[in-house]
Amino acid sequence: MVNMNKTLRLLMISDVFVFSGFGLIAPILAIFIKDDLIGGSIVAAGIASAIFLITHSVLQIFFAYKFNPKDRLWMLHVGTALIAIVPFGYIFATHIYHLYAIQFIYGLGASFAYPSWYSLFSAHLEKGKKGYQWSIYNSSVGIGTAITAAGGAWLADKTSFELVFALTGIISVVGLVILFWLDREQTLRKV
Repeated sequence: MVNMNKTLRLLMISDVFVFSGFGLIAPILAIFIKDDLIGGSIVAAGIASAIFLITHSVLQIFFAYKFNPKDRLWMLHVGTALIAIVPFGYIFATHIYHLYAIQFIYGLGASFAYPSWYSLFSAHLEKGKKGYQWSIYNSSVGIGTAITAAGGAWLADKTSFELVFALTGIISVVGLVILFWLDREQTLRKV
């Protein structure tokens, strides 16, 4: 990671925080939905996942097409901000319909952030190192998420869902703040 340019490093570190944060809740979200929400069930957990995935999958095509490549940085900021507020929404959810709305916001955020992130990351990959740089990214995110998944399950078992959701949100906000260290001119020069 030391040999990567600043833009790649910051994009990677931000994603490690955001995805690792969400790793905390990966193993517990369905249990929370089933046991703690009015109207919650395993089917409701599947519907909640589908809402996120469909929203993200449909809208990202529209946003990536509609907005100019020079819009990628603000799209990344807005999308990551929406993603970062999602875990705080889980804290206040009491009914499955609240969660469905939160999952829509999550999908909306992802539809802004993901194509923008991929566009910026791909544009800054260094010639002759692309495969290596992608593997460093994937391994960093995978290891971070694996560690936090185990930790999040343990923490939820010993404390509360709310604490795990709050930590997820805080860690995701750290990932968002890191994105503001990207130099606008340097970052958008290659897209």
